Amino acid sequence: MRTGESDERLDGQRPPRLPTAGPPPLTVRGVPVDPSLRIMAVATLVNTFGNGALVTTFALYFTRVVGLRPTQVGLALSAGALVGLLVLIPAGHLADLRGPRRVLQACTFGAGVAILGLLFARSVWALVAVMAVIAVFDRGAGAVRSGYIARLAEGGQAVKFKAYLRAMTNVGISFGALFGGLALWVDQTWAYLAVFALDATTCIVTSFWLGRLPHIAPAPVRGSGEPRLAVLHDLPFLVITVLSGVTAMHFIVMELAMPLWIAQYTSAPRSMVAITLMINTVCVALLQVRLTRNIDLVGPSSRAMARSGLWIAGGFALIAFASGQPTWLAITFLCAGTLVHVVGEMIGSGGQWGVQMGLAPRESQGQYQGFAGMGFSLSRMVAPTLIILLCIEWGRPGWFVLGGVIALASALMVPASAWALRTRERYGVLTHSG
Repeated sequence: MRTGESDERLDGQRPPRLPTAGPPPLTVRGVPVDPSLRIMAVATLVNTFGNGALVTTFALYFTRVVGLRPTQVGLALSAGALVGLLVLIPAGHLADLRGPRRVLQACTFGAGVAILGLLFARSVWALVAVMAVIAVFDRGAGAVRSGYIARLAEGGQAVKFKAYLRAMTNVGISFGALFGGLALWVDQTWAYLAVFALDATTCIVTSFWLGRLPHIAPAPVRGSGEPRLAVLHDLPFLVITVLSGVTAMHFIVMELAMPLWIAQYTSAPRSMVAITLMINTVCVALLQVRLTRNIDLVGPSSRAMARSGLWIAGGFALIAFASGQPTWLAITFLCAGTLVHVVGEMIGSGGQWGVQMGLAPRESQGQYQGFAGMGFSLSRMVAPTLIILLCIEWGRPGWFVLGGVIALASALMVPASAWALRTRERYGVLTHSG
């Protein structure tokens, strides 16, 4: 719940409350009670609709229409990922200094304008340049958004906010992917370009809509001797970010290794790739909020991450056993493994949010959440090669090993979080940890 004006709507009226004691419900009939969350939810739904359509058509357009090689498209994506990694902390720090709403609007608007550059990219270097500019604004907006949510939703509500917005993200991407599928069916240049223009428009429109969010005052001026970027001097948070990056490899496993595993090692039809993705998307949309309901403070959040590692490892084991089985049994193992994995994914996401937002000083949420995002970005840059070596080249044992690594990293979040809490108590740092 927000401090200060947290109980006030934009029109000055108070949101409805339950008659019993305790915090208000997150939603009523699926609609957020908190006005700020409603604004964020609409922005997320609109923006991710455009993103889902773009992701569905991006690679095929630049390979089939523009004529780039897949490796060249991969180079452009890698360049964007690298630039996005470098911009996370500066963007979050700028939000702390200037106020997050203004910076979030500027980054979202800038992303929309940059996406329009895809309409004119006709060479690999033009695409690299466009993807780098998009990454500056898009990844910057992501870092600012996480810090903003942590400032808006105090009192244990931040994880619930993030859970609801993640559910909206899955809904938006799913519908956007359907729209992108129409462009693939038409398979004409104008259809692909219309998708890119749509994504740019959703960003630009969203940037104006975000102006309805409440203003949060910038952080106070640094005291004498205080570092400019305190997060870079916070060793426990650095360790937690690294561990979070290791656990985040499971997302890439499901995106990269799962399709190859199904096609090369199992007798299941290749359509199972789409079915497993649908299982994941629907479960997150329906259950993410429910499975993070009691995850708020740092201690419970770190223990939730430890549990999630076991679920993820169990899901990987079931998927591994799909190889060498009859078709019906392979399908059963793949579906069961996907279901077990997504439970771990949802619990772990809530736990990660609770730890990272709970340990960040209130006035430095921007730079801390920007730094936290580096764990996931590094994972996306480093993990693909390791995942291919383990899960595809090695085969079934590799799934067991990778599941064990993720479970171990998740378990280590408990002592690492306790260490971080002790350092904050020692220096009197004001956080959301409770």
